[in-house]
Order: sequence, then structure tokens, then C-alpha cells
Amino acid sequence: MANDHDEFHQHAAELPDREVPPAEADQPVDLENVIARQVRAYRLASGLSVAEMAARVGISKAMLSKIENAQTSCSLTTLGRLATGLGVPVTALFRGVDAEREAVYVPAGHGARIVRRGSRVGHLYELLGALRGPHKRMEAVLVTLTESSEVFPLFQHPGTELIYMLEGVMIYGHGEASYTLRPGDSLQLDGEGSHGPQELVRVPIRFLSVTAYGDHPDPG
Repeated sequence: MANDHDEFHQHAAELPDREVPPAEADQPVDLENVIARQVRAYRLASGLSVAEMAARVGISKAMLSKIENAQTSCSLTTLGRLATGLGVPVTALFRGVDAEREAVYVPAGHGARIVRRGSRVGHLYELLGALRGPHKRMEAVLVTLTESSEVFPLFQHPGTELIYMLEGVMIYGHGEASYTLRPGDSLQLDGEGSHGPQELVRVPIRFLSVTAYGDHPDPG
């Protein structure tokens, strides 16, 4: 079974370059167009003409022209030669295939209100959007503290947290240390250490809390 697997990949690497039929040309395959753009961009960045690049790679000038115009489907062997000739990894020729990326837009004042340990004592937490799946490795929350926030719970959670002060003045504790934060001040801390507001010096207080997690986010 292992020999059959190796033989399959050997044959796949040796498959000849295939011209894209007219029917496919009417509906360009994204992969062919991405490779075409990348090869041309890297060639021009290297200051090479089509003829010079073709000679360096070991293919015909006509074949390179077809590749750069998305008129042929490259074999793995040809892709390897192109990458070597351009001095880039093979993966560089595929950049842009998955160009569709997720983004979350949150208009001012429309962040989702979420519940945290401080919610019961008057703290307001406004989630400023979150990506899904494997990209959910960061959480940004706008925190508002008012005079009704009399008890300050301590937090502990995985990841690294950045606090950026927007309004008011507060004394913020992390472990055994205390920091006076004013507008424009920032504090970056290890979330595993106990932390939280110690004293609200001037309210209302607003600050941005951005927590970066590892592969498995687990907000505290």
C-alpha cells in the first residue's frame, strides 16, 4: 500500500503541463490565475524577461507565456522549477488562492454586551466583535466602570492582556504590583496572574481590554 501511495505521488509530479480548454478558459480557475499573477510578479521583481526566465527554469518561452496568462495548468515538477528559478518557496506561488478573509465590523456603540464576573457589580463589558473558528485567538472588549462599581473582582485567565486607558483614572492591580492608569496609558500583563481594578480615582472610566489567547481561547 505504501508503494502504491509513493507511486501515485511520483506520477502526479510527472504529469505534463495541461492547456486549459476553451470551456474552462471562459470560467478561469482561480488557482491558474493566482499562479499566473505570482509568477509574473516575481519575475518582474527579479528584472528578468520572459526569455531569460524560461531559460533559467528550463521550459520554453511559449510555455512560460502560457503560465503567466493562465492558459495552462502547471505540473508539480514545473511549479517546483519555477519556484527554484524565482528563489521562492513553492507555497509563494499559491498566495492569494484563499484571499477571502473574515472580518467583523462593529459600528460605534453597537458592540454586544457580554457578562463577566464584574457585571453584577456595575461593570459594563462591550465585545468589539470576534472572529470564528481557528481565527478566534483575540478578544477586544470596551470596559466601562462607574461610581456604582463598588466591588472590584479579580480576574485570572489564559493569554496576554493589553489594557489601554481611554477615560478617567484608576489604580489597577496585577499580582503584588499596582499601576495608576490615565487616558493614553497602557498596561500589558500575563492573564494568569490575578488582576483587576483596585480603586476608581475618577469616574466614569473607560478602557480597551485586548486579550490574545493561544490555540484554545478560554476567556475568564
